Amino acid sequence: MNDKSIVGRRANVLGVHSIDHFALDVPDLEEARRFYSLFGLDVRDRDGAIELYTRGNAHRWGIITQGGTTRKLRYVSFGVYADEIDAFAAHLDGCGVTQIDAPAGAEDNGIWFYGFDGLPINVRAADKATPAEKSQFSFVSAQPGKSGAILNSQAPKVYPRRLSHFAIFTTDVNAAIDYYEKTLGLRLSDKSEPAVAFLHGVHGSDHHLLALVMSDRRGMHHNSWDVGSVMEVGLGGATMARAGYGPNWGLGQHVLGANYFYYVRDPWGSFSEYSADIDFIPHDVDWPSANHAPEDSMFLWGPDPFPEFIQNTEVAEADQS
Repeated sequence: MNDKSIVGRRANVLGVHSIDHFALDVPDLEEARRFYSLFGLDVRDRDGAIELYTRGNAHRWGIITQGGTTRKLRYVSFGVYADEIDAFAAHLDGCGVTQIDAPAGAEDNGIWFYGFDGLPINVRAADKATPAEKSQFSFVSAQPGKSGAILNSQAPKVYPRRLSHFAIFTTDVNAAIDYYEKTLGLRLSDKSEPAVAFLHGVHGSDHHLLALVMSDRRGMHHNSWDVGSVMEVGLGGATMARAGYGPNWGLGQHVLGANYFYYVRDPWGSFSEYSADIDFIPHDVDWPSANHAPEDSMFLWGPDPFPEFIQNTEVAEADQS
């Protein structure tokens, strides 16, 4: 029974409330440690893998393991309310999904099944990791007669607050929308056919929990991390660029979702994004989704993305090492 007493919960609607975590294989675990640590995440060792946390937050957002010669998106795990897990199991049976065993080394809890394009998906009972309201955003300006200068030698380190969303490549954006709406209860926020779509959670979430990007195969495009100001977006990006990571894209502002962004290219050709002030869709709002023209779907201002930005560098499953 859906408990209306939980703040921010849409009553009598079955749907995932969060991305609980994502899991990647990478060729070099130490390089992953360097990248994500410099990015500002709390990187912890566990059982031969590294886990990604944000500063001061007990939630685990990612699991990185040593793999073959290329990066591989292993799976994505979604959270549901504990009192809905049995209903979700029955719902997924009714959807005709192919249930599977947990991938090697993954936690064997919740429900595992093949998602669209064969991507392993996990649904588990978990605390809601998405916010109940729009995240705080600040812009600090110096008062008249005061210096606003921040010396490079004294520049603060940027620490993301939480995972904002996750973007995956898919072979058919519209079919994937239908699939994840049907199976996970996600809802369309906005799209631009046939290239991209953004899906949100019914119990209140950012403009998108899950983004879908067209490709000839599945894979990860980016993981996105919430910060509290434009300064943090730009400073985080500059820190990574000065450390030699790139080519990158930013600073800019998206149209759909309206967030400020800076995408940092990781050592394997995918991206981690600093994101600030993304639109928020409360649990009691029916968002007016639309199909937008390409020029109204990507960015309002900022530099043009380089051609490789939308390139899927993940090897096709049959070719994975």
